Amino acid sequence: MPNILVDSDSEIVNEHFAVIYAPGRRKRYPENCVEVFASEEEAVAAADPQKDRVAAVVLGPSRSSEGFRLYYLVRWL
Repeated sequence: MPNILVDSDSEIVNEHFAVIYAPGRRKRYPENCVEVFASEEEAVAAADPQKDRVAAVVLGPSRSSEGFRLYYLVRWL
């Protein structure tokens, strides 16, 4: 797991269900590519693989060394 910096604007880095806009598969995604959902079912229902919107479990948000807020991929759903 990469070194993760905790975002001072956020309470704590947590796991979330999300849909990631992921035309290429990586391990970290900027917050503008991640939509967080309250449940796994909601994330799966909102996913659209034909439009590269894939359901996942993510860890974040955290602040990168460049100052961006990032989510880290835990696993695809």
